[in-house]
Amino acid sequence: MKAGKIMGVDTSFVLRLLVGEPKDQAAAALEELDRLVTDGKKIAISDLVIAETYFALQHHYEVPKKEALDTLNEFLAAPEVKPLGVASAVLAEPNLSKVNPGFVDRLIHADYISRTAGMLSFEKAARKLASTKVPHW
Repeated sequence: MKAGKIMGVDTSFVLRLLVGEPKDQAAAALEELDRLVTDGKKIAISDLVIAETYFALQHHYEVPKKEALDTLNEFLAAPEVKPLGVASAVLAEPNLSKVNPGFVDRLIHADYISRTAGMLSFEKAARKLASTKVPHW
């Protein structure tokens, strides 16, 4: 899709779409999304916005982890949404709400694996991730 056919959105915009609050901003977000779709455009969402939205859903809106992950997965699968990074692949991992390392650590890892030779971490759970080294200290 050409750059002119896509509009990036930030965390506040995504949260209005997902949570519906505050109502006036949520309505404006839906109107803007409808306008873009009518014009043949999509919204783009970066992995950073997805990670921020995940934390906001849990910590500010008290959405349980599994429900937050399922909501993001459904949102990213919508035809009017274009994920720009690796989040869709990470969200497809089974039992993501119960694994350690969790979603954001796996998102960071997947991004590095897509761009580099691997990842260094002092998180012991990171040993479970491919091409990851945990130095001895």
